[in-house]
Amino acid sequence: MAGLFHKLRHPRRCYVVCTIPRSGSNLLTDGLRATRRAGRPKQFFLRKFESRYGAQLGLDPAVDYPGYVRRIVNTKTSSNGVFGFKLMSWYLDAFLARLRDAHAFGNSATDDLALLQNAFPRLRLIYIIRRHKLQQALSTARALQTGLWKVQEGKSAQGEPQFNANLIEQCLREGDQQEKIWDRFFQQIGIEPFRVEYEKLCTDYEGTSPPSGRDFANMGRALPCGTSVRVLARRWLNSNA
Repeated sequence: MAGLFHKLRHPRRCYVVCTIPRSGSNLLTDGLRATRRAGRPKQFFLRKFESRYGAQLGLDPAVDYPGYVRRIVNTKTSSNGVFGFKLMSWYLDAFLARLRDAHAFGNSATDDLALLQNAFPRLRLIYIIRRHKLQQALSTARALQTGLWKVQEGKSAQGEPQFNANLIEQCLREGDQQEKIWDRFFQQIGIEPFRVEYEKLCTDYEGTSPPSGRDFANMGRALPCGTSVRVLARRWLNSNA
């Protein structure tokens, strides 16, 4: 029991990386996670992943969703009290509905911003976008064909990508629609997110090995896209807001 409570950390601040597929969100969240100072942001609230994370925590999200949210927040917070997660616009509405239906963070009269803030203390919003939309659409089409959304050990492509103009056009349209969902949401809640551009993030890429996490002051020299990630993390760590 003592080990369980040792792992529970109550966050002092939270953030969500708002994104759409192939926008560079993995690059950003992997870099933030590697600092060990900005939580461990992943898609904890994508429905198909919830059962796996719930099993790790010893609870069923379908039975106790408020408990699942709270346990995720408290167990995935870094030692300095920061919790982060990633959210795609295509399941934003479904996620908000599950929070509201849980009746622990608000009710039908609670607006979306208050609902999120009740679940995630001192929530900040980060929005990562990709300027080159055609390249993003090509990347999405390739991932759809190969089933490989992230290059990592133990995963391999399920087939060779083929040029498909119709699929690329579809990916362009869907990418535009998904970005508009975020734009409407930010306007609706009256919040301007901290914006990160994938192409600018990559400017600082140095191709060096991941850091040990012990020397945060030198983190920028060790992380892919290090300087931008370091500055972003420090903005939260040094802010009183």
